[in-house]
Amino acid sequence: MLLKNHLIEVFKKASLENNFLLKENVVLKWVHRFGIDSLNDLLIHSSLQKENQCEEENQEQISLIDEVHEENQEQIKLELLKTFENIEETKMESNGLENPRSNEISSKNQNSNKINQFTETPKLPLPHIKNLRKWINNDKKAS
Repeated sequence: MLLKNHLIEVFKKASLENNFLLKENVVLKWVHRFGIDSLNDLLIHSSLQKENQCEEENQEQISLIDEVHEENQEQIKLELLKTFENIEETKMESNGLENPRSNEISSKNQNSNKINQFTETPKLPLPHIKNLRKWINNDKKAS
């Protein structure tokens, strides 16, 4: 490995770890060995490598996110299928039960009509106004 590549790698690691002393040491060695005019090469190479690493990490994260998204889509599809099957089963069950229920409802209506017929009492005609007071008094005595 060349000295430039080694110093670039060390500078990059120091940057990632936020180790200012190591970065300063690398910069001093670089300037001493290659001159101050070439210092931009160190900074440019290290920043380019950082950017490349960041892009690679981003691509990895994007691919992981895509995989997770695809898995989630498959799980959602399976859940939807299960839900749809459950809905169809309940429809089939409810269709089988609707006929007896409707028969029960109609028989209940018929029974309630019969009960209403028995419970209705014929309304008695009111007596003439002259006899109304006597009729009310007689009604009170009876009860």
